[in-house]
Amino acid sequence: MRVEIIGGATLYHGEALEVLQALMPGTADAVITDPPYSSGGAFRGDRALDTKAKYLSTGSGNHEKTSDFGGDNRDQRSFHFWSTLWSAAALRASKPGAPAAFFSDWRQLPVSSDYLQAGGWVWRGVVPWVKKSPRPQMGRFTSAAEYVVWGSAGPMPVDRGVGCLPGFYEYHAPTDREHVTQKPVALMADMVEICEPGGLVLDPFMGSGTTGVAALKLGRRFIGCEQSLQYFDIACRRIEEALESIFVERHELPEQLGLEG
Repeated sequence: MRVEIIGGATLYHGEALEVLQALMPGTADAVITDPPYSSGGAFRGDRALDTKAKYLSTGSGNHEKTSDFGGDNRDQRSFHFWSTLWSAAALRASKPGAPAAFFSDWRQLPVSSDYLQAGGWVWRGVVPWVKKSPRPQMGRFTSAAEYVVWGSAGPMPVDRGVGCLPGFYEYHAPTDREHVTQKPVALMADMVEICEPGGLVLDPFMGSGTTGVAALKLGRRFIGCEQSLQYFDIACRRIEEALESIFVERHELPEQLGLEG
């Protein structure tokens, strides 16, 4: 297992369940992740398609840098059982009261609320992400949203240094992305707000590292895991770039206006 430590981020190249089981109990202050949906159709044959074919449409942006990713072709029963396993392992790695936020699409929304609870979390609601430019569908309601099922590791204290958060977010999906299902950094920053200030965010399916970028920008620490070496390397690069950007922003001298040399 390869491990990279980049500032306040610890990144693991490995399988999510293996990494989660190796973490010390009570490590994370929040679990925020975008797992493979195993979605894209009503039947097993639909789900077995290439992920780029399932989740990306022509004309919706630059996808040349993206590649297919694994773990996204499970049938409904195996998806439920597997998700319950990693959800329970993530609970074990979390502190009491830690929030969890798991992304889903509309097809997997019912089973996502099930596996969150089967993993031992207290289910607390659903947060929609509405896309500003969704794919139109003739004669149908447009599928304009993805969802976050969220909960907590048992009772959740109110006094955690976290303010009142919205229950609805609206952003464009990234057009120039490096991962097939990449989320906007601004959206993930909104998700990270549920983690207490200075806390540690755990992402077992970090993909290209967007959650890690958002966590570091908001002053949180981060643990991420990714089984694809290609995406792991992309995540390392993006997080290094984010840290460099944060360093420049914090050490940049303010402009001295109105002074004559």
